[in-house]
Order: sequence, then C-alpha cells, then structure tokens
Amino acid sequence: MLDANIKQQLQAYMEKLQQPIELVAAYDDSKKSQELNELLEEIEPMSEKISLRTDDADDVRRPSFAINRVGTDIGVRFAGIPMGHEFTSLVLALLQVGGHPSKASQEVIEQIENLEGEFEFETYFSLSCQNCPDVVQALNLMSVLNANIRHTAIDGALFQDEVEQREVMAVPSVFLNGESWGQGRMTLEEIVARLDTRSDEKEAEKINQKDPFEVLVIGGGPAGAASAIYAARKGISTGIAAERFGGQVADTMGIENLISVPYTEGPKLVSAMEQHVREYDVDIMNMQRAEKLIPASRAGGLHEVRLANGASLKARSLILSTGARWRQMGVLGEEEYRNKGVAYCPHCDGPLFKGKRVAVIGGGNSGVEAAIDLAGIVGHVTLIEFASEMRADEVLQKKLRSLKNVEIIVSGQTNEITGENGRVNGLNYTDRNTGEQHHISLEGVFVQIGLVPNTEWLKGDIELSKHGEIVVNDRNETSIPGIFAAGDATTVPYKQIVISMGEGSKAALSAFDYLIRNSVEEDSEDAA
Repeated sequence: MLDANIKQQLQAYMEKLQQPIELVAAYDDSKKSQELNELLEEIEPMSEKISLRTDDADDVRRPSFAINRVGTDIGVRFAGIPMGHEFTSLVLALLQVGGHPSKASQEVIEQIENLEGEFEFETYFSLSCQNCPDVVQALNLMSVLNANIRHTAIDGALFQDEVEQREVMAVPSVFLNGESWGQGRMTLEEIVARLDTRSDEKEAEKINQKDPFEVLVIGGGPAGAASAIYAARKGISTGIAAERFGGQVADTMGIENLISVPYTEGPKLVSAMEQHVREYDVDIMNMQRAEKLIPASRAGGLHEVRLANGASLKARSLILSTGARWRQMGVLGEEEYRNKGVAYCPHCDGPLFKGKRVAVIGGGNSGVEAAIDLAGIVGHVTLIEFASEMRADEVLQKKLRSLKNVEIIVSGQTNEITGENGRVNGLNYTDRNTGEQHHISLEGVFVQIGLVPNTEWLKGDIELSKHGEIVVNDRNETSIPGIFAAGDATTVPYKQIVISMGEGSKAALSAFDYLIRNSVEEDSEDAA
C-alpha cells in the first residue's frame, strides 16, 4: 500500500507519538476494505503506542476507521482511505490524537477549547481536491482539542449513495449535526469564527487598537505576500490584511511555470508564501475583508481602510492586491444551481460526477485543461466556447481532440442552466452562426471563463478601468498619491503568479520611495 520511502517517513513521524492510540477498523467485503486493512496493518507496527482492532458495530460506515486516544473520548474517523491529498490529514490525525502538539496559535486553541455545545461534523471530500485537506485537518484538530466536537471525514466517491441522498455536488461539503453547514475551502480560523459568535467583535476591538502602519497591504495572494516581504525587509512597519491568505492560488491545482520550481500545487505554494512572510516582522490579519477606502486628505497623510467587521486600519501608504475570483456567466440558473451541479473547480468536484455527462464552458487554457481532466472521470464532456475557435494552447487542443468522450462546440452562447428537483439537468445554448437554439441534457456544468477583479469596494474612490481593474503606471502608482496596487486586480497584462510576485515587489519598492520622499518633505516643513 505504501512505498518504501513513504513508509520510512511515516515511521519517523510515529516516533513523535506521546500517548497510546487505537485504530478501530470497520470492514465489509469490498476491495476498498481490503486496501484499508492493508494500510492499517502497515501503520500498526510503526510504534508500540499504536494498536489495531476491528469494530463490529452496525452503525458505522464501511470501510472506515477511527483513530482514538486510549482511555479517552478523543478521536477522529475516516470513512474511506485517506490517500492522495488526504494522506497529510491522516498523518496529522495520528500525531494529534497521539498527543503531538498542533502548530495552531494558542489564541485559536483556547477559542476551540472554550466552545460550548455538541458539534457532530461530517465532511465529504474527494482525494483529488486540494482544498479539502484544509477543512478535514481543521475539524480533526478541533475534535482533538474539544471532547464536545466529533468529526468524520468521508470520501464522497466511495459513498455515492450518501452523496446522492444528501445532494452533495461540491467538495468539501460540511454537515453539522446532520444539516448542511458549509461548502468550499475554510481555514481553522474561519470555522472557529463561525462557531464563536463574538469572534468578529473581539477581532475588531484588537484591530482598532493598532497603530498606523507605514505600509499596509490589502490582499494576501502572491502580489500581497511579495509586497509584505519587500516592505518588511526595508525595516518599516508593515501590515497585511487579507480575506483569505493565498487568494486564488489556494484553488489552483498544478503550477508548472513558476521559475525554478518545475512543479508545485496551490496549497503548498500558499503555505510556503505565508511561512516566508512570517519570517519578517509583518502583522498578518487574516479573514479581514476590506469594504471602504478613505484616502488621505494630503500627501504624506494617513489613508484609512474600513473592514467588514467594523474595524479600521490606517497607514501612510497602501498596496492594493485584492486579486480576482472566478468569473460567472450571469445566465439564468447559474446562481440557483451553484454547488448543485454548477461548479468552478474540476479538480475538487470532478470525482462527484463520475460516469455522468458534464459541460465545460470556456475554450481557453483553463477550460481545455478542465475538459481533459474531467474526461478521465466522467462519462462525457461537452466543451462550449463562445468564440469561433478555442483560445487554448495548440498542444492542449490536440490532446482534447484525441479524447473519444469529448465533444467540442464553438460559436456557442450559453443562455440558461436548467434543473429539476434542485439540481442541474442540462443547459440551453444558441448557435451564434445560425441562431438555432439547442438543449443538452447533463448533470454538471463547470464554468471556466476567466477571472474578475475584486475591486467593487473601490469604485468612486480610485481610478478603475472599464473592466474594473485598478489603473496603475509602471511604478504601480494609482490615481491617489501614496496608494499603490499590484497583481490580478490591476491593469497589468498577463495574470500570472510570477508576474504578480514581481509587481508586488515593485509596488513595495515604490511605496518605500514614496515614504522617504514625503518624510523629507515633512521634515523640511517642520524645520521651516
């Protein structure tokens, strides 16, 4: 089950167990149960603190297994085999149930320990989902820290009957006490904040007490991270406020064009970026959404950013790096059937459509790559491109055309996503060459038509392009002195991770230059 290298690494981790744990397995006659048994029998001899037994109870999913701390109520359960992206979740669960301390902040740990009530969480994941481990690992840790919290992580592809019954059409999908509670990537802090009703109020009080920054970065993607690092290296007080550290990169699967890094994945890159930022004296304020910009009344004055929780941050210079999000089609049925057949992440949600018919909207690189990936999972893929030809790289188009279960439609305008009984059952489109209307019967629609900048909160306060991008010059200066911008939210062409990093670095250097020049001017005024 595990290759020699992985087994050696896991053996080393198991030496860190501080308390005895018990693996309690529930099997059936399936091949997956045999694989699970093989995995657990490989893990059990790795430490004298690990024991393995079989669970004969009738009320547990099969195949599944629990990891319990012996003599306590502390434990987690996996329904399925946590390999792929979830293997790290398995390793962490073994360590944390076994008493190895978490890297979570003491503040968050105490917040979890103080949560009151009974919380029975269930998370449906897919092994190819890069966002699922964040949720699985967060809820597992919470169940270790608070005996009133229990968590079961469920492989949706292995429990299709449950997926159908509960109408799970996107992962990760979280149920709390039997009711749908959340979907999509969530950090530990975000989950705790939802359960702790006073968290926003307490965080706002802390933020309002902060002194003004010399550089305040809004947004935590590649541009924001680079800006914060370059600013902090200049020895000036630097803060970074982000709705979600990592931004769009956290939802990216394979990254093969980051120079000097032949291959990585979004979540790994986000983790590395955050770790790098934390090497410096940067005040990171995560889960903070900016809602209003109040520019300084004079050069060298303080700019203000009001946050969604009611708090305000002030700074002598700002770097806006709010990034972008998936563009929606804006057609009938898209919002109604979001996460009910309408999806935006083929890597995350593709396994839930195994053997079914789906459509991909968009013929750029993202759309064609999505269609290629989905073709290996689903029964049939129809790719619909609005233009008269696809825009993807020729090598991708060639690969797509070689797949037998793929149909390509160009000059197709999607008009409506249709559904029945609360889920997608097809879409309507117009042939732009003939004007004819067509209907396609299918179970899923994956939208891949590009990105839209997160700049709505800036309208009327700063110059934006007709596409909503922040207008910048070659020094990343905006229309307001002392405010700079970088990354996918700006007019800089070619939205790429490496370009965003470079632009973020430029913005920080420009901000530093601005601060020096205005400091000189202020000193001169004071002397006069």
